[in-house]
Amino acid sequence: MSGRCPFTSRRGLLAAASSLLAATSAPAAVRSAVAATTPPATENFWGDHQAGIITPQQRHSYFAALDLTTKKAGDVAALLRTWTNAAARMASGETAEPLNANAEQPPADSGDALGLSPARLTITFGFGPGLFTKDKQDRYGLARHRPEALVDLPLFNGDQLVEAHTGGDLSVQACSDDAQVAFHAVRQLVRLAYGSAQLRWVQAGYLPDYPAGETPRNLMGFKDGTMNPGPPYQSVWVTDEGPAWMHNGSYLVARRIRISLEHWDRTDLDFQEEVIGRRKYSGAPLGREKESDPLDLGATDKDGNPVIAENAHVRLAAPEANGGAEILRRAYSYNDGVNFTAERWPPWRQGLMYDAGLFFLAYQRDPRTGFIRIFDTISKLDAMNQFTTHVGSGIFACPGGVAEGMFIGQGLFDLA
Repeated sequence: MSGRCPFTSRRGLLAAASSLLAATSAPAAVRSAVAATTPPATENFWGDHQAGIITPQQRHSYFAALDLTTKKAGDVAALLRTWTNAAARMASGETAEPLNANAEQPPADSGDALGLSPARLTITFGFGPGLFTKDKQDRYGLARHRPEALVDLPLFNGDQLVEAHTGGDLSVQACSDDAQVAFHAVRQLVRLAYGSAQLRWVQAGYLPDYPAGETPRNLMGFKDGTMNPGPPYQSVWVTDEGPAWMHNGSYLVARRIRISLEHWDRTDLDFQEEVIGRRKYSGAPLGREKESDPLDLGATDKDGNPVIAENAHVRLAAPEANGGAEILRRAYSYNDGVNFTAERWPPWRQGLMYDAGLFFLAYQRDPRTGFIRIFDTISKLDAMNQFTTHVGSGIFACPGGVAEGMFIGQGLFDLA
């Protein structure tokens, strides 16, 4: 054998397999009906906005934060160009780079996604504060172009942030309906960053396989994302208030939230519902019937007490309680095995517990009037705090989308 691969892309393999199936399987009418009801396998990488922000949420996520190691702005720009081209290829079903057949060189792609559909793969890039200033140094001549909204997150009440899950100069989030495809995408980008950047931390996440349009449940068993904003997403996209290179972009706050599942699972149902402010099984706000019913924050019971408690999570997170502040939540559950843990609330158990919870991703137009405003109150008053601990954190400016022939963040580097 020559060792040559007869196909030069994942899409080539898919096309061959599809042709074979078309010749030997269901009648054309049946195939047409299936095609009409099957979600598209690809999400467009190019456009005004980065994909993976308002894209209908995929089942799997693989997030990576990286530290830049190069001292040259040109190297960073070259990396972003390489990443842009590779991301566009992978989102369309290609390998990260064209395959080579030279046995004396490393493969141009790890190959673990060959033959797989991209399964709606999206890759979203972000710039952390360290791209602009690190250790009080203007590393790449970009400090004066740091957006005012890209603030360093404060240390919130109850935070127990672990360095191994915090910070980062660049972020990459790959989302796909196939976990291996999402991991493959990040793996290739990290490989291509060799010599310019290195991994700082990663987090895998997943969603249950619910029908389209149904709100997924988190590991606490409650529906998560019911109150998300919808079109035209005015609370998500940066407009003229930000620098030109951030127009049509968004700011990402990532938080790794460990949930004390052992404690939660021993908590009475009625108290769980009081903590959240919703019915566990229907998702309806307390005092209402359907998940989609609006919160009635003024409702009281026969004794004059609020139906939705003053410290209930949904009350404290609601726009009505935060001057209209909204964020787009795109969270994923995570399960990373067990660790020795000491609970910070009664009954103060310690021992091997699940290292599991919620990888919370929030996109917004301005973190100062979005996540920071909302979570400052939540961190102090939310009844859910006795079950959750924020152990990882990052903030990133996600530039607007990119046109073919350009690279992500090019408008910023044109200013350097």
